Amino acid sequence: MIGTNMHTTILTLHKQGKSQRSISKITNIHRRTIFKVIKRYKEENLESPVPYNRSSKLDQWHKEIIELLSKNLSSIRVFEELKSQGYDGSYSLLNKYISKHKIQQNTCIRFHTKSGEEAQVDFGDIGKQYDSSGKLRKAYVFNMRLSYSRLDYYEVVFDQKINSWLQCHINAFNYFAGAPSVIKLDNLRSGVIDSNFYEPVFQIDYKRLAEHYDVLLSPCRPYSPQEKGKVESGIKYVKNNFFAGRTFDNYDALSLALEKWQKKANDRIHGTTRKKPRELFEAEERAVLKILPLEDFSDSNSYMRKVSKDCHITFENNYYSVPSKYVASNVRALVSNKLIKIYSDNSMIATHTRSKGKGEFNTILSHYDKYKRQCPGFPEYDNKYSSKMESIGKHASSILSLIKKEYKGDWHKPVRGIIKLCEIYDKELVDKACYRDLCYGIISYSKIKAILENGCYDLPIADFGGSYANIA
Repeated sequence: MIGTNMHTTILTLHKQGKSQRSISKITNIHRRTIFKVIKRYKEENLESPVPYNRSSKLDQWHKEIIELLSKNLSSIRVFEELKSQGYDGSYSLLNKYISKHKIQQNTCIRFHTKSGEEAQVDFGDIGKQYDSSGKLRKAYVFNMRLSYSRLDYYEVVFDQKINSWLQCHINAFNYFAGAPSVIKLDNLRSGVIDSNFYEPVFQIDYKRLAEHYDVLLSPCRPYSPQEKGKVESGIKYVKNNFFAGRTFDNYDALSLALEKWQKKANDRIHGTTRKKPRELFEAEERAVLKILPLEDFSDSNSYMRKVSKDCHITFENNYYSVPSKYVASNVRALVSNKLIKIYSDNSMIATHTRSKGKGEFNTILSHYDKYKRQCPGFPEYDNKYSSKMESIGKHASSILSLIKKEYKGDWHKPVRGIIKLCEIYDKELVDKACYRDLCYGIISYSKIKAILENGCYDLPIADFGGSYANIA
């Protein structure tokens, strides 16, 4: 077969009017080959040679390979499937053949970590599986991969809520018999409330778990999955090599099969390290992981509560207020021996001293809306009427203190009545009536009103026979 350059030379000489015999002498190419090149050029207008495709023993398996790849099976799984159907070639030959059908990936930086330094975590969607009750539900596989040894822990769950997220971490740490220094994670809502690059905000219980195991949480930048590429590969590996093409009749069968496969996967030669993850872990990583606490992390002192319409939550038959905007919301109460801290999402919205009795109300008045605080017992309300009485005059202000003593918690009603009189009479006259009432010795709204109606406010004080000395 002649090359492209020689093919072009032959056609150039032909276009210059050279005969085939002359071209053969010049190029030292057989006249029959020159004849074929010129003929193809005249018939098909081909300026360059038709590439020669070497046949492969895998050509006969091409349809099966494409079908298996369409199911997202890895090349290893494709190799296993073809072997079961009679393929007798090597894996390397198959891998080269498959690479022709794959899209070239974008380049990225490879991150290297020290032994025991980092683990990466993520969830992967695995379609519907049977749960422990026999119900077919949407399922996810959790993966924690130690970045140095590539040792994997997998677990199937049926939601991505915080409780499942935390328990998967606990189970993974127990499987490794230690904890890494850093957890690299995606900005999953179960773990990260605010993915601020400079100061991320973590879900409160996830942060507590990290503190319990002395682990640093390190979220990836948004839309940068390559920063946790190891666990991305781990999720892809389990989906393509375990879940793809397999079905399970029940949850127990799935869990048992995954456990056996995980052991096998951890004992394989890893494609990147060229070492077995389990052997590398035992030799270089197990000893440098952080020692686990004596007890697993527990969120037993964390309680979810719904805020009632009176702006309180209940705990152990006592009541604790939160700001009114959280009414009907679910909040989390972190309880210690002395304090109760209440959180909405990741923000602390209230703190109370923990009550030891029963039926006790712990209320911060500012938690109520401003208009709700305009009723007896609230400082804003009490101060408003005290100010109005003071604005009438010094005698009205003096009678206020006596009314509070006389009427106790119901003092607002007569005070409001006295203030209402200012809509009919000048404040000066109302204050004089209060003075006469004080001198008479009867603390009464009705008496003050009668003094004003009868115009008695200017009568000599001696006619009343009372004394202002009774003023408290």
